[in-house]
Amino acid sequence: MINFSLIAQEITNKKWQPVLDYTLELHKKCTYPAAYPFEYEWEEIGIGYSYGPAFGHWDIVHQVLDALVYDSDHALKQLYNNIKNQEPTGMIPGSIWLPGDRNPDRKEAKWSKEDEGHPPVWVVAVDDYVAQTGNKSVLKDFYAALIRQISWFENNRRANGEGFFYNDIVKRRWESGVDMGVRFDEANLGPQACIDATSHVYSLYKHANKWGKELGVKSDFYNKRENELKTFINDSLFDAKTGSYFDSWSVKDKSKQHFVLENFWPMMVGAISKERADFIIDEYLMNPKHFLSEHPITTVSMSDPKFELRMWRGPAWNSMTYWAARACIKYGRYDAAKILLKRALDSTANQFNKTGKIWEFYHPNSGNQKDVKRKSHNKPNMPCPDYLGHNPLWAMYKLYEEIKTR
Repeated sequence: MINFSLIAQEITNKKWQPVLDYTLELHKKCTYPAAYPFEYEWEEIGIGYSYGPAFGHWDIVHQVLDALVYDSDHALKQLYNNIKNQEPTGMIPGSIWLPGDRNPDRKEAKWSKEDEGHPPVWVVAVDDYVAQTGNKSVLKDFYAALIRQISWFENNRRANGEGFFYNDIVKRRWESGVDMGVRFDEANLGPQACIDATSHVYSLYKHANKWGKELGVKSDFYNKRENELKTFINDSLFDAKTGSYFDSWSVKDKSKQHFVLENFWPMMVGAISKERADFIIDEYLMNPKHFLSEHPITTVSMSDPKFELRMWRGPAWNSMTYWAARACIKYGRYDAAKILLKRALDSTANQFNKTGKIWEFYHPNSGNQKDVKRKSHNKPNMPCPDYLGHNPLWAMYKLYEEIKTR
């Protein structure tokens, strides 16, 4: 189980200490002994999650990034749990639903074994683990899982022509994790290239190329596909007029363009030039007319007609703020990263002082959490409380500490 003796430390910003301490206690409450289908102790995504105990999706990656701050061994176990149930096809399950008191009707662990994957950002967490611990011996295990997952994407999520898609665009199943995202409101169903999926698969190839070289494995093909996808993203999913990236259907039809956080994924995975990244950071990310809210970042631009205080259609998610901050650092924009992280941690701490909870997502202007809506069938219709999966608060704090004097 989590070794809390490893994280007894004073927080330099006393305002953040209570919410960070509370987050650690939540990690403890959400961690259970090894049980089917997990080989190691496992963490659910939050004791306040309205659908009961669950493991996986990109939530567990954010929890791993947090765990790397206080117990790297626990973090590694979650990464292994994540790939343990990979199918022969190469698909890594999206969400694994577990039985528990909060869902008494669920009698056994269940998950889709065919058609419900998730954004494969876990490779970044593996890289972070290796960089932090120096333990490269684990790469062989994760490299094998990575290559199988690439095969699954190529065989099951390849868009017409080039690029990749999530089943959001073919089934409205929200595999991307951005449930009911505004960019799909006017989009026709079909295997069209999604900006997030294509960026994520680019990242898979980038890591396959990198890890292959570390392991002494021939990686020419992965290098080739990495460069092909980088070219496709920058040539075919970029709109020069707005200086922004979009899905294939909205690049072609500007009436369907929406300014959303998903447009930042090419920058988040490092697939674009410094010049383009600087423009996006200054024009959009740091612009209070677009994404720089009091609690950044909004999931939809505040200037977009689709912006509203509803799940993924406006509110702020700390996980996405974290990815955006990492992107800024990747391009040398420490100024922007510091603003994002400090504002988000300040606002999260303020809401904790008001409510005694951490939340699945947040009011972007630090207003009343009851004014933020989730889905109409949720009772109450508001963000889930005590939700770890999108709150890598320790990772955000550590990142801020690393760059605050830059």
